[in-house]
Amino acid sequence: MDYLAEKFLKARKIPSTACSGCGLGQVHKKVLLAIDDLGLESADIVWGTGIGCAGRQTFNTWKGDNFAGTHGRVYALATGLRLALKPEQKMILTVGDGDAFGIGLLHLLHAVRRNVDMTVIVADNFGYQSTGGQYGYTTPSGAVTDSSPYGMHDPNWVQDGRDILDILKSAGAGFLARHTSVEGHNAVESIKQAIRYKGFSLVHIIYPCVTNFFGKALGSRKPVDAYRWLKARTNPKQQDIQGITFTTGIYYQSTSERQEFSEQLRGFTERVQKRCQS
Repeated sequence: MDYLAEKFLKARKIPSTACSGCGLGQVHKKVLLAIDDLGLESADIVWGTGIGCAGRQTFNTWKGDNFAGTHGRVYALATGLRLALKPEQKMILTVGDGDAFGIGLLHLLHAVRRNVDMTVIVADNFGYQSTGGQYGYTTPSGAVTDSSPYGMHDPNWVQDGRDILDILKSAGAGFLARHTSVEGHNAVESIKQAIRYKGFSLVHIIYPCVTNFFGKALGSRKPVDAYRWLKARTNPKQQDIQGITFTTGIYYQSTSERQEFSEQLRGFTERVQKRCQS
């Protein structure tokens, strides 16, 4: 068993039930590497999960405290929980692209608006792969899926001049990064910075779904084809790559501090109590 898995994950959850060749394990391992590098232990982190592939594969794997929220609600649960946790405790959420940029977007924006101290890892596999491979909010334009047999035509959040990270930045997010699962140390470093950040932070990580997305979009379920496709589009040096590409690294890091939500609310409560006692 991998030393990170042995240290941080429940033995009965290993090996994962993910499809053969799924890139989600790469994403999960990057988070564990970041936690280990920071010298954190299981008791230092509360881990929350969403639904879909990302939620199902990471739910209740953590040896420490866990919680789950269905259909975009994990951020609302995390906001309430943040008030009960010790300020030094960390909270990590692993969610999918639907949980983050679709049904959960409004709850996500409210967590950003409030500057709740949490680190959101968005594990993005280009659509609703756990329910058969329907297109979603980050599916590349023109991609063939179960629900776009003639090619993805619905404008998405990551192409044609749009970027969901711009919206999160405007809402008040203090730390944002984007990576792909084929990257190494640089992705781990971004996750470490996100965990250290006091306030809301998010790291968007794209990974391949070999079974559904690439089976339809590329016509191949060979993991090597999926990973070559993703690697060629990660910070490409050549300019003739057709379709979607990914510029990765830290997208935004605030240079000014904004008061974290639980600290602000505790201070407000203390002032109200003093006023009522006087």
